[in-house]
Amino acid sequence: MAKVTIKDIAKEAGVSISTVSNALNDVSVVKEETRKRILEIADKMHYIPDLNGRNLKAKSTKVIGLVTRSLKGPYFATLADLMFWECVKYGYELNIFVTNSSRSALTTILGNRVDGSVILSSSIDDKGAKRILDQETPTIFLDRELKGPKAASILFDSYADGMLVADTLLKRGVTRFAIMNGAFDNYDALNRNKGFLERLRLNNIRIEPEYELYGAFDRSIACEAMSSFLKEGLEIPEAIFAANDLSAFGCIDALTANGYRVPEDVMVVGVDDVEMCQWYSPKLTTVKTGYEKQGIMAVKKLIKMINGEEEGDIVKLHGHLIERESTR
Repeated sequence: MAKVTIKDIAKEAGVSISTVSNALNDVSVVKEETRKRILEIADKMHYIPDLNGRNLKAKSTKVIGLVTRSLKGPYFATLADLMFWECVKYGYELNIFVTNSSRSALTTILGNRVDGSVILSSSIDDKGAKRILDQETPTIFLDRELKGPKAASILFDSYADGMLVADTLLKRGVTRFAIMNGAFDNYDALNRNKGFLERLRLNNIRIEPEYELYGAFDRSIACEAMSSFLKEGLEIPEAIFAANDLSAFGCIDALTANGYRVPEDVMVVGVDDVEMCQWYSPKLTTVKTGYEKQGIMAVKKLIKMINGEEEGDIVKLHGHLIERESTR
């Protein structure tokens, strides 16, 4: 169905385009009777104003966009909520765009729909990211290391987090490990894995491929993966490093269902320190990434770049380990 324009409304109402424009924008030069009739016709025809055109004239939308592929789980929910309230402080709105299409994402970012964007979406590839940098569109990346006059990254130091977990478990005398990986195209999952494996390598420990499982940052997927592993009859690892807390819960779910005790038989460590870690049984040992700060920092930095007060840079949030029952 073709998009209705003010030209279509003008034709239906038998008035000029300028009269329709004045009526829709509540300009007082239009008679009240005429204005009401035009608004009724616009409503009947399901007219939607062209915000892009208005924004080009205003030079500002007072809107910040969060572009992502998912809102599932406590990390995304907390990120979006804290970003919204930080936007409110500065007089901005937050629009969330959930898409798996690079084209749609770039249209949102580069098409004057928002004043600036926060990106947490691997659907935007390197080519798309380069377009954003080249056009100097104010952008914060939460999923890759990039910077420019109007581009910055605010990231977790995931490589260091992985090494931190490895060091903690090695000190416990653990020599047999398994990994529950996150999404394979995710910056944090890849770097946590690299840091963890590098520290093990430096201690002459290698993880066999069958001990590298895939949990996709999802509790149910991690539980299924762990359950399948246990059915293989392989030697049980002494410790499991999960890419996030949700997949760590999935590991413990499967271990418990199959008669294994945590931490007596297997220790489990997650990442993020979501609220559930404190009341899950056993309470989960995890790396506190400071993800609550990430969204707030992103909005503050983005608005400063929009206003020309700062240029882009790369900031890494350093995590720390919180030891609880799952490793004690």
